[in-house]
Amino acid sequence: MEVGGRIRELRAAAGMSQDDLAARVYVSRQTISSWENGKTYPDVQSLLLLSEIFGATVDSLIKGDVETMNETIDRDIETMKRLSCVTLGFLLLMVAALIWVAVQAFAWDWPLEQTVPTFVLALVLWGVAMLAACWVERIKKAHDLITYGEILAYWSCETTSPPTSACSP
Repeated sequence: MEVGGRIRELRAAAGMSQDDLAARVYVSRQTISSWENGKTYPDVQSLLLLSEIFGATVDSLIKGDVETMNETIDRDIETMKRLSCVTLGFLLLMVAALIWVAVQAFAWDWPLEQTVPTFVLALVLWGVAMLAACWVERIKKAHDLITYGEILAYWSCETTSPPTSACSP
């Protein structure tokens, strides 16, 4: 979080102690310390008060953090796209392996012992697909994406403005 460093700089430039700033923002000195050390992030009301106290815009206080968030979103969008392809690919391979098991068992009357390795392969392929799907779910949870519409908006970069590099056509 870069906002903490920015608060520290502006506070020092104004010649204020953490206690002085805390009194003007109506929070504790420990809260100011947590902001400056990047442990927590100021809420919107506190950001507005800080912008008034320092004569800076809210945008200038959080600019670096917004860029970091956009980079994270870009990276996660690309990861979700790749994982979706991996999931689909491994599920298709699993279906092909299951079809092969059916051909072995029913069309060619192979004994069960000879079809087991192909069935195990199908299970391994399914496991890899599920692992990739779980990874996508973790990304969705990290960005608080619940509905199909939210996921599509995230995927098409409607949540970032201006569009970032991964979102550009």
